[in-house]
Order: sequence, then structure tokens, then C-alpha cells
Amino acid sequence: MSNLRKLENIVLSRRQLIRWGLAAGVGLTGSVLGLQHFYSSRSNTKVRIPPLPNNVPKTSVANPLSVLRDFDYGKVTQENGRTVREFRLEAQSAPMQLNNTTSFITWNLNGRVPGPTLRATVGDRIRVIFYNRAGHSHSLHFHGVHPAAMDGVKPVKNNSVMIYEFDAEPYGVHLYHCHISPITRHVGKGIYGMMIIDPPTLRPPADEMVLIMAGYDTNDDQKNELYAFNGLPNYYMDNPIPIQQDQLIRLYVLNMIEFDPVATFHLHANMFKVYRTGRTLEPTEETDVITMGTAERHILEFTFHYPGRYMFHPHQDTIAEAGCMGAFEVVGQSQA
Repeated sequence: MSNLRKLENIVLSRRQLIRWGLAAGVGLTGSVLGLQHFYSSRSNTKVRIPPLPNNVPKTSVANPLSVLRDFDYGKVTQENGRTVREFRLEAQSAPMQLNNTTSFITWNLNGRVPGPTLRATVGDRIRVIFYNRAGHSHSLHFHGVHPAAMDGVKPVKNNSVMIYEFDAEPYGVHLYHCHISPITRHVGKGIYGMMIIDPPTLRPPADEMVLIMAGYDTNDDQKNELYAFNGLPNYYMDNPIPIQQDQLIRLYVLNMIEFDPVATFHLHANMFKVYRTGRTLEPTEETDVITMGTAERHILEFTFHYPGRYMFHPHQDTIAEAGCMGAFEVVGQSQA
């Protein structure tokens, strides 16, 4: 039985937590600060280690169909008059079948690549309980604004727990990923995900989707042999995404391709409005192709007025033809 399993439902003091090494590798200052933000500062405060996630998939590591519209809003509570969103992420290691001939050992979060799409509203308190059960050190580094102790650049050892806590700011599209060296390897093997912080006044209703571009170095030559949207190469070509004619589509697009310095996103037979990094409430431009370096992300909005099948892909053909390609299936009103 792992150390984490033994800790389920056990109440510990902060001193015991530090002595037992549950925040091993992250540094005493960061660990204590995280717990102080997490709980009351009263000396008799008891810390309850939350149980391990019980909804982690045990079979498929990549499921692009569920990733597409799956937003994790966390466990919501009210503390001292403000909203707290608690998320639980567990680092694991598991094989994934990329195609008929290629199996790939992933380092993943909650048994999936990419990791859960975390979502909050600006001003919320975000609390991420990170369990590392992947066999070696990992961490979680969140883009956005937070204290240095919560920056996730220090390792969390195997069979250890770290609590990251910070305010949700600023609004926009952000990301999180492992920050252990070599970062290209940790990210390339699957320790990454998107974090959306909504503005105080929500954007207009739309069919919202997440598309994360990634690459796979399958032979450890520091070059990508395969690419994918939301985990699996060519999935959305084999399974086009159904959308409604004249429906506003809002894409949260993130480029997590390592080793390639840049990738574009191109939509066929249409134009999209660009909200750069999600940091604007009005579009900054309108185009049919946008260029993104690694870790760049944007909100793209568009509407298809004609039924049919329309492709999307990077305009670097080598990336697209190696798996980073998909299609929308626009369904007319009479077909709905």
C-alpha cells in the first residue's frame, strides 16, 4: 500500500505534515505558506489530507471526445465570504496507443492527456491538491499571477503531496505544466493542461471547446514524430466534431508542441475573431490563420453559415500530416 493510501482520512497537524515529508522536495517555506493559505492560521488547526481522486480513468489515457467540452469547475466552497475552488490532480504514468503501430509511455494527470481543463472566475481562490504517484519527481507550474512560493518550480517527490493555492487572476486563457528539467520531456510526455479564468461579466453564450496541440517524440531524438489535437493523432479527422449551423463557436486554443518553435492554426472556408490570450473582451483581429509559439493560447470565435465538413489544422504541412488535423461537421437546421 502506498504512503498516500495510508494517509487517507488521517488528521495530521502541520508539524506532522512537514516531519513526514508530504511536501518533500518543494521546500519548507513553500509548503508551510501553502498550508497557511489553505487553512486558518490558528495554532490548533488540524489538517485533513483529502482522499485520493476516485474518478481517475483506468483504461484510456487520451479521450479527445471528452476533453473537447469538459470543463472542471472544482469543488466549490465559501470561505470568509469568497468562493474557493478545489481541484485534485494526480500525476501518473501509463501507456497510450497513439495509432495502430505506436505505443507511448505517458506521464499524465488524472489518467488523461491533456490534463483536466480547470476553470474559475477572476477573484476566486484556486486550491490545487497535487498528488505525485508517477514514480519520480514532478511539479505543477501555473501561468498567471501568484506568489513565488506557489510557482511550482520545485520538485514534488514521488508519493508526496503539494497544495498550490492562489487567487484566480488575471482573467484569460492560461496553462499549467510540469516544470522539472528537462521540461520539454515532462511536457512532451503529457504533464500539461489548460486553465481558464473567466472575466467578472461572462462572455456571450456559445458552444465552447478546448483544442490543445501537442507533439510526441516517440524515439527520444528530441524531434516530434507524431502530433495531435487533445491527445490522439488524427482523432478529429476520423471523428469530425459536430456543430450547429449558425451557432457561435468559441475555441480555447493552446499550442503545447515542444521541439517545434512555432505552429499555426488554420480554419477552412471561414474567418475567426481573435481574443489574444483571452485577455480582451473585444476581438483584436479577424483572420483564418494565427501563429503561436509554444505555450501561446487564444480564444477564437466563429460561426459557420453553410452545412458540410470543414477542416482545421496547422499550416505547417509536416505537423498537420503527422496527426494534428481535424474537421468540423456543420449540421443544418433541418438535420438537427
